Amino acid sequence: METPMKYTCILVFLVILGISGFNNGVDGAGECGKSSPDREAFKLVPCAMAAQDEKAPVSGQCCQAVKKLAQNPKCLCAVMLSNTAKSSGVKPEIAITIPKRCNLADRPVGYQCGAYTLP
Repeated sequence: METPMKYTCILVFLVILGISGFNNGVDGAGECGKSSPDREAFKLVPCAMAAQDEKAPVSGQCCQAVKKLAQNPKCLCAVMLSNTAKSSGVKPEIAITIPKRCNLADRPVGYQCGAYTLP
């Protein structure tokens, strides 16, 4: 019963954070194009538990979202290391294992993501 409540709390936090962040415009293109890594982090809400616990199952929705972001490794790293991810309890050392846990054949293996390397 505790796990669904924890997931709900994380989701509510991300929604509140997102609403407050939508007032900030993006002037130029960054790691994720015209979208900020914090905004892109909302696409990874289905990965919340898998990004905190390496033994948590990775959902199909999570794998689909990661597959899209993994097409741009710079964006994927920026999202995993974003303030939104950190604030929601994402552990980067676990989050970077998600592409491998999803068995993504075209994942960016060996890509340096801050202090971490994608397996």
